[in-house]
Amino acid sequence: MAYTSTDIVARAQWKAMDTKGSDAMKTPVKIVFVHHTAGKHTTTQQEGSETVRAIQNFHMDDRKWDDIGYNFLVGEGGHVFEARGWDRVGAHTKGWNGVSVAFSIMGNFEEDESHPDIRALKAVLGMIQLGIEMGKISQDYKLYGHRDVGATACPGKNLYKVIQTWDHYSQEKPTK
Repeated sequence: MAYTSTDIVARAQWKAMDTKGSDAMKTPVKIVFVHHTAGKHTTTQQEGSETVRAIQNFHMDDRKWDDIGYNFLVGEGGHVFEARGWDRVGAHTKGWNGVSVAFSIMGNFEEDESHPDIRALKAVLGMIQLGIEMGKISQDYKLYGHRDVGATACPGKNLYKVIQTWDHYSQEKPTK
């Protein structure tokens, strides 16, 4: 599925709080990370909006971050929610935030019976393609799961198995 910027649920649409600050992202980035939120699965735009607001509250209120950590969140219905967007450094992958973009699929994919919906997977791939077309992601990018650079189960074993089959997934550790 080809995505355009009009397919993205903008911050105003999901009723985001104002950011407390932001650092500009130098693009195009050469690294893309895939995460899962390890929380509630969402299939509708309304459910997704509610969940993204809850994640933003957690990141800003509990973790004391400037904003929601990810660049984009993806619901299992294929809805893409703008978080920090293409041009702002995230707070998603310690040590790699300034040189990467992160997509987080809402849900927990560590559980045996929990597999990502094909609509969410297509949305992530469509957004990566959009990022390339917009000059935000390098054509020769490398894709990783959060666990590839951190001591975490993220993006969950079932989502991780899927992204390892994608063309740009890299077995080699990333370099800056």
